[in-house]
Amino acid sequence: MFTFSFTWIAVLAVLGVIGSLLSGMLGIGGAIIKYPMLLYIPPIFGLTAFSAHQVSGIVAVEVFVTSLAGVWAYRKSGFLYKKLIMYMGGGSLAGSLAGSFGSHALSAGAVNIVYGILALIAAVMMLLPRKGADEAKNVPFNKPLATVLAFIVGLASGIVGAGGGFMLVPIMLTILKIPMRTTIATSLAITFISSIGSSIGKVVTHQVDYAPAIILMIVGLIVAPLGARIGKKANVRVLQFLLALMICGTVIKIWSDIL
Repeated sequence: MFTFSFTWIAVLAVLGVIGSLLSGMLGIGGAIIKYPMLLYIPPIFGLTAFSAHQVSGIVAVEVFVTSLAGVWAYRKSGFLYKKLIMYMGGGSLAGSLAGSFGSHALSAGAVNIVYGILALIAAVMMLLPRKGADEAKNVPFNKPLATVLAFIVGLASGIVGAGGGFMLVPIMLTILKIPMRTTIATSLAITFISSIGSSIGKVVTHQVDYAPAIILMIVGLIVAPLGARIGKKANVRVLQFLLALMICGTVIKIWSDIL
């Protein structure tokens, strides 16, 4: 239980602005940055620390709202790849439901380790060289492979309360060879679908602290569309570099604490 105060609300609001802005810009739900921020930053300001289970629950429902806001901003862009959304969205939804329902049986340390493994894999994949036209929209992709990969990402993401965008982006870029701008818009839609499963599981298993979640959701609704508009115009190389930098920084922090 958390006591309301100006500092409490202000810290959460600032964390929400940072995470939601990057979420809209980079095509991720924002869990990659919000998970470690919620774990480590509140105690710096003398606030009660969230547990790993609380963070995963808060992030799950917040990502649901943030990713929806981002998708709405991209609805007329032409970069939403509907066929890819259908295949990967279905796989990720099934996986996230299974992962989120099973997560309450895991220890806080186990939840952090799953997050650390996901972030490490994402960091390695973002550093791999890739080829492809950044402005192209719908390109052919391996449908069974896309579905299986989305299920695996959804399973792990359901455990940590993520929509899986930070894993979906490097997978779509490096394995499925989807262009950057199409990846950003499409991954937001897939993340939204995946977050439905994560949110249901976290709510049913009572892992959501609603007060901080509501604050972050309100901020996300306002800021994520702004990030999406910036992402539409930004240089794709800069976007890829920002995502890689963010993931690498998170990997170093989370594994330094785990080890």
